[in-house]
Amino acid sequence: MKNISQNSGLLDEVEGIVQGHRDGHGFVSRDDGAPDIYLPPNEMRAVLHKDRVKVRIVRSDRKGRPEGRVVEILERSKQPIIGRLLQESGVWLVAPEDKRYGQDVLIPKGATSVAKAGQVVVVELVEPPALFGQPVGRIKEVLGEVDDPGMEIEIAVRKYSVPHEFSQACIALARTLPDKVLPHDKVDRIDLTDVPLVTIDGEDARDFDDAVYCEPATKGRGKSAAKGWRLLVAIADVSHYVETGSAIDVDAYDRATSVYFPRRVIPMLPEKLSNGLCSLNPEVERLCMVCDMFVSDDGRVEAYQFYPAVMWSHARFTYTEVAAILGNTRGPEAIKRKDRVGDLLNLHGVYQALIKSRQKRGAVDFETTETQIICDENGRIEKIAPRTRNVAHRVIEEAMLAANVCSADFIAQSKHPGLFRVHEGPTPEKKEILQNYLKSTGLGMSISEDPSPGEFQAIALATKDRPDAQQIHSMLLRSMQQAIYTPSNSGHFGLAYEAYTHFTSPIRRYPDLLVHRVIKAVLAKTRYQLPVLPTPGEAHAKLARRLEKSGVARAGQLKQAPKKTNAEGMAWLAAGLHCSANERRADEASRDVEAWLKCKYMKEHLGEEYGGVVTAATSFGIFVTLDEMYVEGLVHITELGGEYFRFDEARQELRGERTGTRYAIGTRVRIQVSRVDLDGRKIDFRLVQDGEGLVSRAMVDKGMGRDTKARSPKPERSEPQGKHTRSLLLMGEPIKRLGGKSAKASKLADKPAAASKKAPRKRR
Repeated sequence: MKNISQNSGLLDEVEGIVQGHRDGHGFVSRDDGAPDIYLPPNEMRAVLHKDRVKVRIVRSDRKGRPEGRVVEILERSKQPIIGRLLQESGVWLVAPEDKRYGQDVLIPKGATSVAKAGQVVVVELVEPPALFGQPVGRIKEVLGEVDDPGMEIEIAVRKYSVPHEFSQACIALARTLPDKVLPHDKVDRIDLTDVPLVTIDGEDARDFDDAVYCEPATKGRGKSAAKGWRLLVAIADVSHYVETGSAIDVDAYDRATSVYFPRRVIPMLPEKLSNGLCSLNPEVERLCMVCDMFVSDDGRVEAYQFYPAVMWSHARFTYTEVAAILGNTRGPEAIKRKDRVGDLLNLHGVYQALIKSRQKRGAVDFETTETQIICDENGRIEKIAPRTRNVAHRVIEEAMLAANVCSADFIAQSKHPGLFRVHEGPTPEKKEILQNYLKSTGLGMSISEDPSPGEFQAIALATKDRPDAQQIHSMLLRSMQQAIYTPSNSGHFGLAYEAYTHFTSPIRRYPDLLVHRVIKAVLAKTRYQLPVLPTPGEAHAKLARRLEKSGVARAGQLKQAPKKTNAEGMAWLAAGLHCSANERRADEASRDVEAWLKCKYMKEHLGEEYGGVVTAATSFGIFVTLDEMYVEGLVHITELGGEYFRFDEARQELRGERTGTRYAIGTRVRIQVSRVDLDGRKIDFRLVQDGEGLVSRAMVDKGMGRDTKARSPKPERSEPQGKHTRSLLLMGEPIKRLGGKSAKASKLADKPAAASKKAPRKRR
């Protein structure tokens, strides 16, 4: 190790959050965004995962990482611990499901509640760990048996602190709401009940928050008349029923988004609203907010207006049905819906116009295979199937994008504060990595110092037929930042919009509800006042630090002082950070459940061989996604053969020093499923080498051969980018999800949170 006196920055004291590791050591994620500080196992004995601490950097370890010593525990994590209750030698303890906690929790005899050995429980700490003592807790809740259907979801919602029960005040207020639109609700609204608006969603959708209608239109008169389309996007008027500061509003803000799991949805609003009064169900009156647009033949929105209305959905279509009708206007599906075929053709016409505008803007347009997990009644995966996006998905997405852009423009023009959906271009660090990678490919194309979305799209189009197209597109995607909600508009890089927001899904996204309220306030020539909002948590704080850091950097580039924000601006900033952080939380919980289900599924396939493709290369191995099952696992670097492999960061590949064997994104391999770790949500593969004998393979299946050797601890694995389970059509914008609730507004995957080193893997 280096001498302390030789290292600048040593003996500094910094604050941050402890990130435990399943192997006993940990890291401190620094508040200032600097590199993590390594904590050896002896330093982890008195702290737990997610504790806030002050550490002193005392040395650099052999790998050059700063190593710290805990000086002070500033705040204990309030997060409950979920685990299995065990009894060993008469002592009760709980083994945490999340192995990053690193220690079992002792349970005194009188604190086991009604729990039985082996059950999954929620533990509340009563005594924190110490250098020479384990943490002590009491059982707060009994979730049930580990094999109970849906247990993985029950664990995830508590593990990520997802609110899953509405308050009594919220439930009571929801009961007072009517079951249908009342006469006084229609006052000062445009009557659109005679306009044949329709909804188009997935087969399993239960709430419908958008309806559409289109007809040919002409703007102007005489020789200056321009032909185009009149497009109506009607969105459920949730704001009419959910008043600012009400009990329903407080619960909705706390959730900030609906959370989607296989076979279960945790809604943002009570079911009476989400599936009933606010849902644009067929053949009933519903209140809505309408974006009424004129779209030119070349796809430009040349005029728009917003107004409250009352509507009547004339049909509930599915994506599959609409695609079939557009594909054959004389087919059986079209015959059943003959009264609506003309309207659907008009929608397809405006879609074709909007696509022209998208291409002209140079919006980034990546595509990967979308998948769905199909479970039986007991929650067991029957299969993981690809789900293709058809023309109907695209028709709705373009309509929703147009309405969202008009909403952002309306708010920006009014000078009223609100939340924009901002997606910035690559950071200087990511831009440099991408430039070096593109140079190493010999492509002859790169991005400039101030890249535009069109540059990314040009590279994507130019390489779509190359053998390494998947690798190149993955690297383009990785360079993107995550989209966030913020009152400071700096445009949407991926979609190539100067201003963009979310207007189209107030049933399932709180930012959309706020946008509706702002639009109504502007129409009424008043000002919307945010309610007093609860203090956000750790995720909010991390996002705030990131934004502050990037804001200072931007101001430095422009040689300006960072702008000061007044109290109202700070309130909107806090709301945006809260919604962004909770969107990440929902994504992490969904990914956790999906990973658990896939691990459970793959335990039934141990020892089997599959073909796959490398989806990420790291210094510790390669991640491979199986062709037929769309499941991802790690081939550790020790399983790649008897030579030394060096990670080439520029080319994003592992290369063997002796043979020159290369493993990069897109490389085809054959693997064997060797190990599944349910607790760690990890799957290990071993490479099946060409010419490997059947006898040696069988020996491995029986636990002999290489797998009998002591396996060295593997580094914590960050989930790779470029996953098959996400649509990358619109960088950063979840539309309606295609499983559970469908997913509209644009399935533009935010750069997955999984793309960071620390975060496990959509939401978009």
